[in-house]
Amino acid sequence: MNAGVDVNFALLATLVAYLILMVLVGLAAYRFTHSLADYILGGRRLGAGTAALSAGASDMSGWLLLGLPGAVFASGMNQIWIAVGLTIGAYLNWQFVADRLRRLTFAARDSITIPAYFENRFRDGTSALRVVAALVILMFFTFYTSAGLVAAGTLFEGTFGIDYRIALAVGAAVILVYTLLGGFLAVSWTDFIQGVLMFIALIVVPVVTLSHVGGWSGATQQVGEMDPGALDALHSMGAFGIVSLMAWGLGYFGQPHILTRFMAIRSPGDIPLARFIGITWMVVALFGAIFTGFVGMAYFGEAGLDNPETVFILLIQSLFNPWVAGALIAAVLAAIMSTIDSQLLVSSSALSEDFYKRFLRPRASDTELVWIGRATVLGIGVVATLLALDPEAAVLDLVAYAWAGFGAAFGPVILLSVFWRRATRNGALAGIITGALTVLVWKPLEGGIFDMYEILPGFILATLAMIAFSFVGRGPSPEMLQEFDGVRRDMRAS
Repeated sequence: MNAGVDVNFALLATLVAYLILMVLVGLAAYRFTHSLADYILGGRRLGAGTAALSAGASDMSGWLLLGLPGAVFASGMNQIWIAVGLTIGAYLNWQFVADRLRRLTFAARDSITIPAYFENRFRDGTSALRVVAALVILMFFTFYTSAGLVAAGTLFEGTFGIDYRIALAVGAAVILVYTLLGGFLAVSWTDFIQGVLMFIALIVVPVVTLSHVGGWSGATQQVGEMDPGALDALHSMGAFGIVSLMAWGLGYFGQPHILTRFMAIRSPGDIPLARFIGITWMVVALFGAIFTGFVGMAYFGEAGLDNPETVFILLIQSLFNPWVAGALIAAVLAAIMSTIDSQLLVSSSALSEDFYKRFLRPRASDTELVWIGRATVLGIGVVATLLALDPEAAVLDLVAYAWAGFGAAFGPVILLSVFWRRATRNGALAGIITGALTVLVWKPLEGGIFDMYEILPGFILATLAMIAFSFVGRGPSPEMLQEFDGVRRDMRAS
């Protein structure tokens, strides 16, 4: 596909139409947002399909269409273990955590944020749990949002050939304007549409590329001639490497933007259908991304790419009609937006609900809190944009750091809070701090055991810390035990 005014016009027109659609959906959802609870959690009225696809879309982000295909393009099929670990982790999260968390967050004084849930579940009168959890959210979501903005800059730079920093500014402005429009329902409804777009794109692109490289046999032959090791899922791996990649799956138990979908689902009875939809979407999408990177190796051959993470975009530009290409590139923008809007909303709730309302203005009106949340969105967006100014920053690396931070800090606490009635406030606080600090300390170290993905040692140490410190000090109160046992009885009855 040759570059030209008509091509750029078609791409730009399609992207603009997509953005207008998202704005219209956001405006429609705004009409249903009347309170802070609506703004943060959508009034707990998400249907199964919306909950499933919005969780998947906000989970995968630009990493799915840029980072994962790029990793496979650069290293071969040994990167498949990330997808295996993620699929297992996501399934276990839907199967064992979703129902319990939905019930417990409602039972624990109708908690509408993760920090509020920790405080209410463990009856923390000091607010230490709430503050520490909110600080962890703000810190790691800043890096996570930065990863999305890098992806946005890469998208616009690769599509229109403009300078990365200008592209970053454009992408950041578009996403911030969209996110400032409104609350959880707007984010979830747009994420549903974005999830459908991503799903279609990850089927169409590898299938069409295969037809240009001689089918699957042609692709494997060409890749094998360039690099035989790229065909082997075990190439240069070993048990240490496989475990490290599969450890990504542990992160699911601690991602606030995914857990809030469980909290917001209309009824625990909707969870089995949501699980089926979500896991089916995820398996197809992940393996579509893997095959995109693999067939991209065959298509571009020995010439390779300066930036492997652009393989999805360049395949679209090379193989599709400009109008179709615009729709498929909109899927990349959809992936980016679907995560950033969720992250900014969770970060906003951490400041507006867990800091501002809790400590500064307990009697603040819902209107005031919503505007505080919007100001927070803008501030975090600016900081994340500054972090993303480095065009060499890899999307996968930034996502990996934030994913590990949440997985290690919150994952063990979430799991033990819904499964272990003996868990206490001291244990939860020790678990969050231990998990976060382990990731921060482990990340810059290199060599030997320190080459392991930091989420695994962080998760293990945080779990041990929570168990140990739950036996230090006062045990769970009768009220905590009664609440936990009541939820367990309700689950058995249903």
